Amino acid sequence: MAARKTTRRLPALERRAQLVDVGRAVFAKRGYEAASVEEIATRAKVSKPIVYEHFGGKEGLYAVVVDREMDYVVRRIAEAIGSGTPRERVEHASLAFLTYVRDHPDGFAVLSQDSPVTSTHGRMSSLLNDLAERVGHVFVEALREAGYDTKAAPIYAHALVGMVTFVGKWWTDARSPRIEEVAKHMSALAWMGLRHLPKQPKLGSGRA
Repeated sequence: MAARKTTRRLPALERRAQLVDVGRAVFAKRGYEAASVEEIATRAKVSKPIVYEHFGGKEGLYAVVVDREMDYVVRRIAEAIGSGTPRERVEHASLAFLTYVRDHPDGFAVLSQDSPVTSTHGRMSSLLNDLAERVGHVFVEALREAGYDTKAAPIYAHALVGMVTFVGKWWTDARSPRIEEVAKHMSALAWMGLRHLPKQPKLGSGRA
């Protein structure tokens, strides 16, 4: 009689990690609302109760996926701006984020999606705020060195993060030019604008 084929039972931590990976891919492809525990379980080759056992349901798994992606991105940005001149830090931050967009398309797709109504996780605004706070001190340092009011630093930090994010969304479809080239242009735009700020910015007077 032929031996019965058995499936190796993964340790709890390995199973949990596998389900996070599978869930990330499904959420990236389907979006939160269209994703189902059944599809996630099928792709992971487990029963639906296993998913509920580890995460309590779809929302719990989604929250873990989002939290891990956000932690990863913020950590990468923090490392990128940890040293160098203010301009180098702006360049490093832009490149680090775009590298994440390129190398982790599923994670970026999940973070870019609307979050479920019942969840406080997954909002791109939360990620943007975290990143802006991380790079804010770079702008404080640059403004102080140039003799400007550092109170405006959060404005420029959020502007940079917003620009990088939306350019990243565009790049996921265009896939050209190389991210290094994109980062170079973005950081040049941000830095040149910062270096030529008027002491007291004003709205245009209406003259051509």
